[in-house]
Amino acid sequence: MPDSEREAELFDAERRLQAAQRAGDVAAFGELLDERLIAFGPDGNRFTKQDDLIAHRDRTSVIDELVEEELDLIVEGTTGVTFFLGRVTGTFGGVPVTARLRYTRTWTYGDRGWRILAAHISPA
Repeated sequence: MPDSEREAELFDAERRLQAAQRAGDVAAFGELLDERLIAFGPDGNRFTKQDDLIAHRDRTSVIDELVEEELDLIVEGTTGVTFFLGRVTGTFGGVPVTARLRYTRTWTYGDRGWRILAAHISPA
């Protein structure tokens, strides 16, 4: 449970991200992902903000179910990290996938609130 205003805002940003993932809301992704985003998927492939937005816009990345099991976070100044563990079901690159995954996201806080700067996704 967050114990500071900045932690509460990060917790809210993570919740908005999960809602955008479930809904395939490209506009919300655009607001939450930093332009400099570098992320690594569970297959080890590297992708950028534009890669992620295109995949959701073109529906090559579709999340049908996202069930949070754990969520922890750390905030230090204008840097935050969220640690999500959960079950994901969807279609990625035309392939149906059901997996238990860990997402580690590094967020930066600025004029537009919390935005994801880096992410790593791995099987749990």
